[in-house]
Amino acid sequence: MEFKEKLKEYQDIINNQLQKYIKKEKCLEKNLNDSVEYSLMAGGKRLRPTLVLATYDLLTSGEKNEKCFPYAVAIEMIHNFSLIHDDLPGIDNDDFRHGKPTNHKQFNEATAILAGDSLLNNSYIVISNDVLNQTDSEDIKLRLKIFNEFSLAVNKMIIGEYVDTEYEGKNITIEDLEFIHKNKTGALLTLCVRMGAILANCSENDLKTLTLFSEKIGLAFQVKDDILSEIGNEKELGKPVGNDKERKKCTYVSQYGVSGAKNILQELIEDAIKLVRPYGEKAEFLIQLTEYIRDRNK
Repeated sequence: MEFKEKLKEYQDIINNQLQKYIKKEKCLEKNLNDSVEYSLMAGGKRLRPTLVLATYDLLTSGEKNEKCFPYAVAIEMIHNFSLIHDDLPGIDNDDFRHGKPTNHKQFNEATAILAGDSLLNNSYIVISNDVLNQTDSEDIKLRLKIFNEFSLAVNKMIIGEYVDTEYEGKNITIEDLEFIHKNKTGALLTLCVRMGAILANCSENDLKTLTLFSEKIGLAFQVKDDILSEIGNEKELGKPVGNDKERKKCTYVSQYGVSGAKNILQELIEDAIKLVRPYGEKAEFLIQLTEYIRDRNK
């Protein structure tokens, strides 16, 4: 199966699963539910839940990946919670995402804040329900391990976002910049790969290798974001270009220039591919997904 077809297959699975958590009924909080749906179903890349499913598929022999569905849903909820809050006036103050008005522009700031809170909380409900549905003690223990990693990764993301916001316009070291990127963006991408691997009952060696792989693509993803923020196409991105420079954010482009950032990106991509190539033909999708992170225009 071609990469684009396989990616769409994963995206379709995820979109179908997300639909199950959309609340359509008339109620006092209907506007809040509409706000949640507006962001959750806005048509993102679904990269994070795809990584959960693809990692699981890498390590299993034809086993169905349904056990990953709650975790794929939960991570996409977290991702969209972070996007809603990132766009708020008090943080990035963005008016557009995916070519549409941001949540607080479509609804209002209070509703957007609470929609983000709702997605955050519901992600924990989805995972805890899956834990409660298990009857085998080993399955419960495995999922509690994931629950703990999930919580820690979300906390890292919040810390990374805080440091990124707090140090706008200030001089920071390369080590500080890497800390921001590894936490703000990388922590969730690493979590996705580790969740898929743990659900597949992987070996410690596999978990170590795939964790290193995820750390490479996590940093690569944010470096690419830095590049797109500088030279991307606004129509393709669906949001303004140049905001990082305007807010005097420290990025890989501000530190190394566009050419230097591209070189770092390519090195990270090559290192990531080397880590999964030994898995042979089964790794082809993850290799192509890694190249997709490098080559994307949005």
